[in-house]
Amino acid sequence: MHAALDVVNSVLASTASLWRGSDSRPAAAVPSVPLGLYDMEGCPYCRLVREVLTELDLDAMIYPCPKGGERFRPKVVKQGGKALFPYLVDLNTGAAMYESADIVDYLYATYGGKRQAPAKWRRNIDLPSSFLATAVRLKAGVNARPAKLAKKPLELYSFESSPYSRRVRELLTELEIPYLLRNTGKAMAKDYGPPQLRKFLFPNLPVKGRNRLSLLERAGRVQVPYLVDPNTGTEMYESSAIKAYLIKHYAA
Repeated sequence: MHAALDVVNSVLASTASLWRGSDSRPAAAVPSVPLGLYDMEGCPYCRLVREVLTELDLDAMIYPCPKGGERFRPKVVKQGGKALFPYLVDLNTGAAMYESADIVDYLYATYGGKRQAPAKWRRNIDLPSSFLATAVRLKAGVNARPAKLAKKPLELYSFESSPYSRRVRELLTELEIPYLLRNTGKAMAKDYGPPQLRKFLFPNLPVKGRNRLSLLERAGRVQVPYLVDPNTGTEMYESSAIKAYLIKHYAA
């Protein structure tokens, strides 16, 4: 799909999922070791978990498990007994579990403090809208494709509803490249909109948010997706440029 059309399609997917996973508020407790999530970007159940990771401002090591993938799917079967996704591993507590609803409840109970997991009525809306978002993306981020092994995990500044970040996460899933997901959700209402527009409207707007501040210090501006590849020393913005880079260096 042409890049411009793909972005429009990704915007439609974010709209279908009601733009959940946009805002980020600090977790009551921050895990000392990043959570581990065995995940498939195009899976509607996995999306529900990633939305909560953004909303609770939690980072996670993502182990992509696309259909036909052979790198991490066998590990899930060995550890948990079945090839079912999402699968969460929390080395901070020793917890490991399947089922998106159970994972969401666990994340809120363990890291949400006084914040409550979504009520049943909201979950009755969330799941169908997540399935609709998957349908809109036409199986992107679902099936494995031949790829070289990345010796070290990559790092991605992203937030779940970002249409541009989604394009990169889908390709990382298809190539089975593990990456540290640094959730960079919006910390205040004025954070909405393209970086150039925010800078024009609010030139003196302070940056808030753990990973937003980290990205500003690292790269000079807050814009996602932002990829860090320790294997080559490459750091870069722009979803189309990142996709071209990943295909050049990792697609077989």
